[in-house]
Amino acid sequence: MELKIERVSKIYANGVQALKDVTLTIPAGMYGLLGPNGAGKSTLMRMIATLQEPDAGSIRLGDLDVLRQKDEVRKTLGYLPQEFGVYPKVSAEDLLDHFALLKGVAERRARKEVVEALLRQTNLWEVRKQKLGGYSGGMRQRFGVAVALIGNPKLLIMDEPTAGLDPAERVRFLNLLSELGENSVVLLSTHIVEDVSELCTRMAIIDRGEILLEAEPLRAVGDLRGRIWRGMIEKSALAELEREHAVISTKLLAGRTVVRVYSDGAPGAGFDAAEGDLEDVYFSTMAGHIGRPREHRQAVAAS
Repeated sequence: MELKIERVSKIYANGVQALKDVTLTIPAGMYGLLGPNGAGKSTLMRMIATLQEPDAGSIRLGDLDVLRQKDEVRKTLGYLPQEFGVYPKVSAEDLLDHFALLKGVAERRARKEVVEALLRQTNLWEVRKQKLGGYSGGMRQRFGVAVALIGNPKLLIMDEPTAGLDPAERVRFLNLLSELGENSVVLLSTHIVEDVSELCTRMAIIDRGEILLEAEPLRAVGDLRGRIWRGMIEKSALAELEREHAVISTKLLAGRTVVRVYSDGAPGAGFDAAEGDLEDVYFSTMAGHIGRPREHRQAVAAS
């Protein structure tokens, strides 16, 4: 089964174009949708989850028309939105039992087995009696995954699932997600490059509603070989360097500025060839050095 998105567009009433001719083919496995806040990721996720209509385009999940067969899609859909509410005074076990009933698991014994299996899978079994109001952010996210997994969905949508998690909870959550992509389409929408790098076999980079790059992360990193340079400069020299070379990222270190430059050759003395990574792919794409051309880049460059 695969998810096919063809020429999907959306303009909001305030004139903001959230999506522009988005076309993607997403196979089974973990697929990353990477972009900054406001790029259009959540709009696209809501459309795939049957919660919002595009102005134009089509979305298909296997033989199902997502826009016209919403009830059928929802039977095989698991969705973890960026923000979701829980009943703070209800235990995880009781609320998950309620959601399983709503999902159509009517027989009590079968529902009990489903709830236990999901709580164990998400490592919440030992705290199943605890009220959800006392859960940490990571525990709540894992509970959200448990809800999304009811009914063995063929499509899982995770919208910014690791935002706000501490490092330990993030690792536990990523380990859980890595187990889910074997038999389903798992779409991971995030602005965190490391999430895509660690989990996804394919990805797309989106900004201002447009797909700028669609690639395999490892291949995209390999394509940067020989084009990423690293140097350390004084902060006062940064403006001149940016005028002459394609600076893709900067970081302060011990009072000086560590610069990464996209270039076919060394940008000058003091720069060494650097091993590229997915963060370099992301910044190079956003700057327009790789990926598909975007109309507004010319306007940005001219301003």
